[in-house]
Amino acid sequence: MSIVLTGSIAYDYLMTFPGYFKDHIMPERLDSISLSFLVDQMVRQRGGIAPNIAYTMALLGDKPLIFGTAGEDFEDYRQWLESHHIDTTYIRVVPGVFTASFFANTDLANNQICSFYTGAMAYARELSLETLQSRPEMVVISPNDPVAMDRYVEECKQMQIPYVYDPSQQIARSDPDELRRGVDGAYSLFVNEYEWELLQKHTGFSAEFILHRVPLVVITRGAKGASIYWQASEVDVPAVPVEKIVDPTGVGDAFRAGFLRGWRLGFNFEICGKMGSLAAAYCLEQRGTQSHYFTVEEFITRFRTHFDDAGALEVMKQPTV
Repeated sequence: MSIVLTGSIAYDYLMTFPGYFKDHIMPERLDSISLSFLVDQMVRQRGGIAPNIAYTMALLGDKPLIFGTAGEDFEDYRQWLESHHIDTTYIRVVPGVFTASFFANTDLANNQICSFYTGAMAYARELSLETLQSRPEMVVISPNDPVAMDRYVEECKQMQIPYVYDPSQQIARSDPDELRRGVDGAYSLFVNEYEWELLQKHTGFSAEFILHRVPLVVITRGAKGASIYWQASEVDVPAVPVEKIVDPTGVGDAFRAGFLRGWRLGFNFEICGKMGSLAAAYCLEQRGTQSHYFTVEEFITRFRTHFDDAGALEVMKQPTV
């Protein structure tokens, strides 16, 4: 199954605050909040939802294709992606603007306050899936320019291409009608447990309605693992214990990558969820969204250690066609 990954392409500016945000927030003054956090660490790393998912999929032996827009500062990033066997053919570089940028400040409790600069991502609405030379079997519509996301939803419906709807960070920014169109017609929906509640609030759709309309719904729950709903049946998968929590940024993207790779290989959804949990653990143990690394053999060994399933991933040892 061929998968096209649409979504933001960005640089991440990751900062660490040596305290707790909660100690500086006064609930009775939220209408006039004014805060500045002095951070003691900052790194600039490659990020963006589509490349993050693609990177971990590539580690797992896939050759993903990214569909999106980047700025004139993208060339080094392109070389990095291509060196990891990621197809950048359909990444359009927009002259005169910079690549989108994500600014994340993380406190000692791993809570985050984030901002996102659109940059070249705003031009994603000008791209059309109809320009793809071959029809994909699945399109992932992850956080991007909201107009672009809505366009890809409509194009997938018109072209009868199944799509994974992953609105996550853009739920707060997207128009409720856009969110309703994205959900109603999706083959699969990916959200975390907070976004699950927020999505219901913004769309007016109940949980029962969404679970009835969308065949596959995956809700990640942090340290509690994930819940997978497939045609009214539910499977819960646990989180994989980590050696040390370093940075939560990009963990959800790694989970999606592990799940999608398992899906592409034809595993059942429980195995896909467990692959997602393990991929997420690797990301959580490193700073940044594309700093983790493992071989397929290492991934299989660690999977069997935590899930006690000696034969589940045997097919991963075979070369990808």
